[in-house]
Amino acid sequence: MQTTREDIRNIAIIAHVDHGKTTLVDELLKQSGVFRANQEVQERVMDSNDIERERGITILSKNTAVFYKDTKINIIDTPGHADFGGEVERVLKMVDGVVLVVDAFEGAMPQTKFVLMKALALDLPVIVCINKIDRPEARPDEVIDDVLELFMDLDASDEQLDCPFIYASARDGYAMKDLNDERKDMIPLFETIIDYIPGPTGDPDANTQVLISTIDYNEYVGRIGIGKVDNGSLKINQEALVVNHHDPDKQKKVRINKLYEFDGLNKVEVDEAKIGSIVAVSGIADIHIGDTICSLDNPQPIPFQKISEPTLSMNFIVNDSPFAGQEGKYVTSRHLKDRLLSELNTDVSLRVEETESTDSFKVSGRGELHLSVLIENMRREGYEFAVSKAEVLYKEDENGKRLEPMEQAYIDVPEEFTGAVIEKLSQRKGELQNMYPISGGYTRLEFKIPSRGLIGYRGEFLTDTKGNGIINTIFDGYEPFKGEIAYRKTGSLIAFETGVSVTYGLFSAQDRGTLFIGAGEKVYAGMVIGQCARAEDIELNVCKKKHLTNTRTSSADEALTLVPPRILSLEQAIDFIDTDELLEVTPESLRIRKRILDPTLRKRAGFNKK
Repeated sequence: MQTTREDIRNIAIIAHVDHGKTTLVDELLKQSGVFRANQEVQERVMDSNDIERERGITILSKNTAVFYKDTKINIIDTPGHADFGGEVERVLKMVDGVVLVVDAFEGAMPQTKFVLMKALALDLPVIVCINKIDRPEARPDEVIDDVLELFMDLDASDEQLDCPFIYASARDGYAMKDLNDERKDMIPLFETIIDYIPGPTGDPDANTQVLISTIDYNEYVGRIGIGKVDNGSLKINQEALVVNHHDPDKQKKVRINKLYEFDGLNKVEVDEAKIGSIVAVSGIADIHIGDTICSLDNPQPIPFQKISEPTLSMNFIVNDSPFAGQEGKYVTSRHLKDRLLSELNTDVSLRVEETESTDSFKVSGRGELHLSVLIENMRREGYEFAVSKAEVLYKEDENGKRLEPMEQAYIDVPEEFTGAVIEKLSQRKGELQNMYPISGGYTRLEFKIPSRGLIGYRGEFLTDTKGNGIINTIFDGYEPFKGEIAYRKTGSLIAFETGVSVTYGLFSAQDRGTLFIGAGEKVYAGMVIGQCARAEDIELNVCKKKHLTNTRTSSADEALTLVPPRILSLEQAIDFIDTDELLEVTPESLRIRKRILDPTLRKRAGFNKK
């Protein structure tokens, strides 16, 4: 018989990137007494890995739990970036309601729409939290209208439209049910969660059913499956069967060795978990997202939505440059393959395929950010490899016509830069669909554009808008191929020989374009050392020293001054490389190079292509 547990609430915090989800979770943890009064706590405590902390974004969804009065609130902090949308889709299966966080100035953004659409499709009740109301330019009343319009656009039911609104400043630690209330603490949000989000329901006497929605990984215990007890209960030493709705042949008998529930930031061992509890199970070697842990008699898998397909791919290749193996710890194809396959343990939106070459692997993901985070993680772990230019994944329709992934791009720019942005995106096959002023002298542009039209554009965009533009994109299905796009109008400056760059050689090279390297750096023949001002590739000798003569000229002793080089970040380098180039990634360096290092072979390949 179905019963409801009133002592538990399971919620997910969802929002567009940078609207304050993780800071909000920090405050809920602090104000529920998870930390001691004098305990020093770092900001955004839920963003646990280095890249999350450096970039200020959430990449993996995290579980935590707080107690308010006698109720345990299990909270899942989710990513806001479209590239990590696969994380959001999965965790919504574990919860009974969501808190939708919306910035009081930016309002509803593309990812707000994406996460809200997923929540409404699962019929989850929504609490809308208008965050950052302490911002001087906050416009909460207009943002509420925005959000209600978004609900209507997504065909929300009357019950869903009648959702509570909370006004908050997560940074300052207060929430209010009305803008005129006293700005004190988070209690109004806690109370709204208890009153509005229902407790989990299930049949405590039925056979066990636990759907695994997230996988954690720990070097000591291996894979850890995290999911909600939908029916029955789960006990230590219980024998169970692992089955999967999408894979009817999967039937694996297991024993539950370790069982945990969440308490604050920790996992606490328990002997038994009842319906509605969010649990972590370790000791099952090949447990996967979408698996259901069931009782031995009458095992019934729980249906699980398929994860969205990747739209972008890159080749990860064993490094074969003249400097190969000098800076990395893991350099062989075996190392590369094992590391990529281990990433599949936790990242369900990723695909890894072998290619005709044993030294190259095709890795497909949800976007450039998704793949660049993987590259950055690998280089920090000591891996050395090369990657090719990102390419979109095409499909074919029933008539054999080529289809390509499309994106909806929302761009906020100061008014004076709109012309430059519209011109650039039109060249990249973008169609302007809407344009209207928003506050602060900004204009919002809405484009429909092929995903490949955005590859390599972000760097140009920041230059064109002098760093003042904001671009947000969201996947918008497949459409017929829109025609060829010229990615780069400029060529590369290429090193002519292997050696160390010297000021004299660089001084004569800098007139040809923008340099990426300074003096005293190791270079090899075929390495890209800068961006040419013209549309062709030019080979230069930057290792050339000045010939010594016994004649002195009046200018001989003048110091040569170099323009500071443009140092590319990982994303900028991925954006910059062309189809005939590779990015060499090592723990210490990022080097762009031509695929074919030998100039004669490179020219021949160029002629054959024509």
